[in-house]
Amino acid sequence: MKRLLPPALHRVLLRPAHLLRVLWWRWRRPLVHSVSVIAQDGEGRVLLIRQSYGQRDWKLPGGGIKAGEDPALAAEREFGEELGCPLTDLTLLRVRDEALFGATNRVHLFTGRLAGEPRPDRREVLEAQLFSLGALPSNLGEQARERLRLLDAPPA
Repeated sequence: MKRLLPPALHRVLLRPAHLLRVLWWRWRRPLVHSVSVIAQDGEGRVLLIRQSYGQRDWKLPGGGIKAGEDPALAAEREFGEELGCPLTDLTLLRVRDEALFGATNRVHLFTGRLAGEPRPDRREVLEAQLFSLGALPSNLGEQARERLRLLDAPPA
């Protein structure tokens, strides 16, 4: 469905849709399931994105898990849809609950290797860039910062 809309119109409609989703989550406080991917290139740099909606800070790629969907397949699907780039060596790093606009977000955090050149879809993802772990951007979102710290943490 989303491919039927031009990217510019999709971005315009995504902002109010996101706001409605946030209001719904604040009111209902559901448990939602998502994936987040720490994707690295051969030099160990990590891929960060900036979305067309919500805060404009740098984040890790990811998205929602559909009902009954395997989290690893969701990670591959979201990454492919938003960045048009496959992943290799996809590995579950951790599952953790985080607060998200009043909801509880059960995040399945994966690591993986880029198997191509990321190309932002210009709908949800406006920009994608590789960063050295020692030179992360100052406007890195706090959730992404916390998730990146888990790369060196022992399993929970």
